[in-house]
Amino acid sequence: MSQQTGRPEDPTRGRGTDDLQRRRPPSRGSYDDDYEDDLDDDDDRPRGFFGTVLAGIKELVIVIVLAMALSFVVKTWLFQAFYIPSGSMEDTLVRDDRVIVSKLTPGPFDLRRGDVVVFEDPGTPTPWLSGVDNGSSAVGGPFHEALVFVGLLPEDAENHLIKRVIGLPGDRVQSDGGAGPLLVNGAPITEPYIKPGDAPSEGKKFDITVPAGHVWVMGDHRSDSSDSRFHDDGTGATGSVPLDKLVGRALFIVWPIDHVTWLGVPERTFSEVPAPADVPAVAPSGSTTAPATAPAKAPVTTKAPAG
Repeated sequence: MSQQTGRPEDPTRGRGTDDLQRRRPPSRGSYDDDYEDDLDDDDDRPRGFFGTVLAGIKELVIVIVLAMALSFVVKTWLFQAFYIPSGSMEDTLVRDDRVIVSKLTPGPFDLRRGDVVVFEDPGTPTPWLSGVDNGSSAVGGPFHEALVFVGLLPEDAENHLIKRVIGLPGDRVQSDGGAGPLLVNGAPITEPYIKPGDAPSEGKKFDITVPAGHVWVMGDHRSDSSDSRFHDDGTGATGSVPLDKLVGRALFIVWPIDHVTWLGVPERTFSEVPAPADVPAVAPSGSTTAPATAPAKAPVTTKAPAG
């Protein structure tokens, strides 16, 4: 008769090593490795046709949304393209040129005499672009308008003009109406940008002081520019453009390729002009003469470049 000891029977007795390994639960590390390997195997499996198409559409949508958001930011706060449809700024800008306008001037960067600027029609004393269709184009419908809104297409409302700043707030600007140069704060200026053959004021005599918060602007093609001269009452009050109407400063021509150039400021032209604080105040002339008949209007639109 056999006797049993107090030692329990070894449950692994008589079983092979392989069987023990099969029954042993996997360690935490080996489980994670196997799970990651399974995921890698799933990623490596070739996608079906529809899966590939959906993935491509998803990536395309992401790219388009990001491009629209970036374009909206650039158009709203930084830069915008404009199209030149007239000859009022010849020979600096000619018809069909495309320019890039910085919206950082005025603002972070100071406005200077000689800057070429784009501005909205001041509408005083009458719209500068009266007789010109200012409505937006209906071509393209809502889709076109959406692209304009985000900045992927330029605005096509023809209510902007482009001119050169001659007088800053407080400046006294004078012309004898003849062949003599303009005077800014009493200093004669030589303007190399005026279209050859044109006089500095083309027979329009004036003596004005630019009001605070305004600028006096003139086109480089003086005989074909409806500018401050032709919208003023003789004091500078109605012909000057409010600063809040300025869109920004034209930086450079980007199209056509053979016209690409930087629109710099002619430093020498205004280098001898004293600050307006050094000039005696000009008493209002009291003149109430109506603005002279202006030459052909000179709008600048933001239509998208052809091609």
